[in-house]
Amino acid sequence: MNYDVAIIGAGPAGLSAAIYAARGNLRTVVFEKGLVGGQIILTTEVENYPGYAEPVLAFDLVDNMKKQAERFGAVFFDEEVKAIGLEGICKILETDEGEYRVKSVIYAAGASPRKLSVPGEEKFTGRGVSYCATCDGALYRNKVVAVVGGGDSAVEEALFLTKFASKVYIIHRRDALRAEKVIQERAMQNNKIEFIWNTVVQEITGEKFVEKLELFNRYTNKISELTVDGVFIYVGILPNSILVESRVELDSQGFVVTDETMQTNIPGVFAAGDVIKKVLRQVITAASDGAVAAFSAEKWIEKNQNGFPELK
Repeated sequence: MNYDVAIIGAGPAGLSAAIYAARGNLRTVVFEKGLVGGQIILTTEVENYPGYAEPVLAFDLVDNMKKQAERFGAVFFDEEVKAIGLEGICKILETDEGEYRVKSVIYAAGASPRKLSVPGEEKFTGRGVSYCATCDGALYRNKVVAVVGGGDSAVEEALFLTKFASKVYIIHRRDALRAEKVIQERAMQNNKIEFIWNTVVQEITGEKFVEKLELFNRYTNKISELTVDGVFIYVGILPNSILVESRVELDSQGFVVTDETMQTNIPGVFAAGDVIKKVLRQVITAASDGAVAAFSAEKWIEKNQNGFPELK
């Protein structure tokens, strides 16, 4: 099947790209191997997206974006892209369902939670170790949990967990949070939250489920144990760039490098959202990236239209 634009990933960046590409009368296909929405659906509410005076449910926001893209004619396939042929002016995408020929590609595969890589983390994943408070928070009603991290996601999800848990520890490797001040203030004022500063998790232990965390204080060099029923990990993200790592330029951390038009070093291949090298990773910036990428893809196709005779 032939399309003008293939978008890989249906997070806010991919959804925004789909809206703008389809509205620009481009034959648009979106591939998403998981749930539509990307990392945003790991949170409950979004309170800083322009146009919403009150917090909007993350699921509702991305669901409306998908419906908007479909209204303009974009099609969505729950298929995983296995390989991308980027040589030549036409691009070839191979999925677990078939092969697609397209004029341009917008890579919006997002990022995944970074792991602690400590003993017990893999063993207890799904049995007390989680990377999604929205998904698993209700399992810890009246229980004690820990959140590892000090950024926006860590503190926001710690606040969310106070709806269920009797106690929430925030374990941070430094002596100050990196989260926005307004979020910090809410956490500081919540009597269910206790902070453990200058500390890292060295091991996660238990029998069938998580029971304890072995902690190391970086300031005192002392080791201690913390009894918990669960631990939620928010220590950063890793770009999902493996599909293009041997093709497009990446920075030292694996994020895709683009110019101001969201084009990669390969003509006709654009990238947007959390997978790219950028200063701020928020829903609004992802949506902006997607809009720019779609606009740039449209202009690139127009400029090279005579090179796609078999795809008309």
